[in-house]
Amino acid sequence: MPAYAYTGLRKDGKTVKGVESADTVAALKANLKRAGIFLTAVSETTAQVAAAGGAGGREVDLGALFDRISQKTVSRTTRLLATLLCAGVTLPESLSAITEQSESRRLKGILSDIANKVNEGSSLADACARYPDVFQPLFINMVRAGEASGSLETVLLRIADFMDQQEELKGKVTSAMIYPAIMTVLSGGIITMLMLNVVPQITEMFEGMNAQLPWNTAFLIWLSDFIAAWWFMIIVGFFAAGWLFRRWRKTDIGRATGDTILLKLPIIGDLARKLAIARFARTLATMLASGVQLLAALDIVRALLGNWVLEKVVATARDNIREGEGIAPALKRSGQFPALVTHMISVGERSGQLEQMLTDVANAYDREVNTALTRMTALLEPLMIVFMGGSVGFIVFSIMQPIMMLNEMAAQ
Repeated sequence: MPAYAYTGLRKDGKTVKGVESADTVAALKANLKRAGIFLTAVSETTAQVAAAGGAGGREVDLGALFDRISQKTVSRTTRLLATLLCAGVTLPESLSAITEQSESRRLKGILSDIANKVNEGSSLADACARYPDVFQPLFINMVRAGEASGSLETVLLRIADFMDQQEELKGKVTSAMIYPAIMTVLSGGIITMLMLNVVPQITEMFEGMNAQLPWNTAFLIWLSDFIAAWWFMIIVGFFAAGWLFRRWRKTDIGRATGDTILLKLPIIGDLARKLAIARFARTLATMLASGVQLLAALDIVRALLGNWVLEKVVATARDNIREGEGIAPALKRSGQFPALVTHMISVGERSGQLEQMLTDVANAYDREVNTALTRMTALLEPLMIVFMGGSVGFIVFSIMQPIMMLNEMAAQ
């Protein structure tokens, strides 16, 4: 429903202003009349106001300010829209239906505005392009290609499948990182507790003794005193270093250096490369199958890779295509894409089945990513246990060693 900014008068003569959603101005007037407000002025406002939480108009819904629209929600909405279109429902009616069933107030406002724009003669792609924070360039370009080819419902299903696959892959990576993160927090907490609570008590035992402490015990005592005295500055320095690192990573030099090092790291670099290749192949195959032009598709794919090194390779491939060369030669010359990938792409270009070959590459590398994640998790578990046990063992040994030395000296 459209949103209207209105001015009215209450029965007591006071002026009231607000934003209200209604099908028409007449419906708005009737709603306000029931609320005891006489309408004096009205104008249609943007859907962003309604989407931000002003559907009621007379009070601000602060909860709607935090009403984020996830890509999973967009995928679910896209699939529902495609299902309605496949059932023969017209696009305006389909948009109205999914607007009514939407649970998110912000998404409801956005869908309402899109439906209004479509009813006014705008294309679905242009209407969605008004909300770049919700609908990504890949979504917009594929919808535009689907509208041009007359296969919008097929393209929408393809978009939903693609987004679901990307979310599934992202979920697998996140799940694989949960265990190392928990172990890191636990080991850090245990070590900090020992350093701040146990070591100082042991230090008091050695005060006043002239015995020479082992180097590891002396280091442990110094480290405990340092943490106890400067814990606040350590925390501030940690967050400051993280902030500076993030700022540096946003620069061109930071992205180039960081991404180059990332790809060269053992295990992690291999996983990052496989993730990027799977995303590259899946995205490009989906866009080409939907009718998006190759050069436009490569521009969008390049922005989605998330790695400066591979982005430069794709940009070079795009420039070479403009000069009449294929994708495979540029990818092969870079040395960043495995030979199997470039060979399959080359075969796909020659046979006219590039989309199918890219899909096969994506499926193969999705399996490779799953294998790499399993292998990395299996390797991290014993490493984290060894690190945690070694740290605690070092502290306990450093505490017990001088005590044992003193006992031996007393026995002599």
